[in-house]
Amino acid sequence: MVKSISFLLEFAKDYDDGTPRVRPIFDWFNAMMEVSDYEKQAIFYSLSAAYALVSFVALVSTRGPRGMENECKVQLIRIQLRLSGIGWTTQKVFHLMNFVVCGLRAILFGFYSSVFNLRSKALEMMLLDLPGLLFFSTYTLLVLFWAEIFHQARNLPIDKLRPAYYAVNAVVYFIQICIWIFIGVGPASAAVETAKLFFAVISFTAALGFVMYGGRLFAMLRRFPIESRGRQKKLHEVGFVTGICCICFMIRCVMVAVSAFNGNADVDVIDHPVLILFYYVVVEILPSVLVLFILRKLPPKRVSEQYHPIQ
Repeated sequence: MVKSISFLLEFAKDYDDGTPRVRPIFDWFNAMMEVSDYEKQAIFYSLSAAYALVSFVALVSTRGPRGMENECKVQLIRIQLRLSGIGWTTQKVFHLMNFVVCGLRAILFGFYSSVFNLRSKALEMMLLDLPGLLFFSTYTLLVLFWAEIFHQARNLPIDKLRPAYYAVNAVVYFIQICIWIFIGVGPASAAVETAKLFFAVISFTAALGFVMYGGRLFAMLRRFPIESRGRQKKLHEVGFVTGICCICFMIRCVMVAVSAFNGNADVDVIDHPVLILFYYVVVEILPSVLVLFILRKLPPKRVSEQYHPIQ
């Protein structure tokens, strides 16, 4: 990406007076990408702190009791109290997986020097790719939930949706494990390109899933009577979450695909801290914060038929 931008800037020079007027822009961009060791350390530790905060938010919710100071209660426990006796629901698993994904990212960026300098390329790729795979599983869980709601509303069978979700994730993890093994025993450059292209494919698949079922559910809710209770709120909820998740997965798809052929756009290299900062803020941190905020409401005390056990 850096080479592409510099290439375009070279062609964009104004040669009317023989002076390249856009050269200061090019110099500024290069200066922004080159940071000192102290700034690099600050960037990675800031990412670690940001992920730790999102992980904490996914697990803990702040609630203000009447006439008392705010107290923190574990979100999973609060959901369990509301939905006791029905096992692991989609909402519980979603919060737990967000906590795990962001917790792993916080640890990896906290020990960035050790992670990015591992001698084994396969182990390095595994540590860096695993949270991304879990992020895929976490947010496609929302696609599954919306697919179940849509099929129920249309009186369509839903018994094959969960097995399909499990099967897709099993295939994705199996292929990724094979790629990690190939990185360890085969040509490193070809294996890394394969891993990045595969990640781009599954990111595009996730974005497509949100468009298909989030878009269908949004269109269905729009046809409900205006006076329907909660219609407007659910309409906004589905619309915002669909848009946020679709955009973040498409950005990930494009960035990973480009980085497969251009090393200067690689977001898993310690020498690109500024690019890493923008990338992970845009495709993981900001979407996670927004989605957790939009879906922060606890389920009603009486169990609704829409909350099904995950197993």
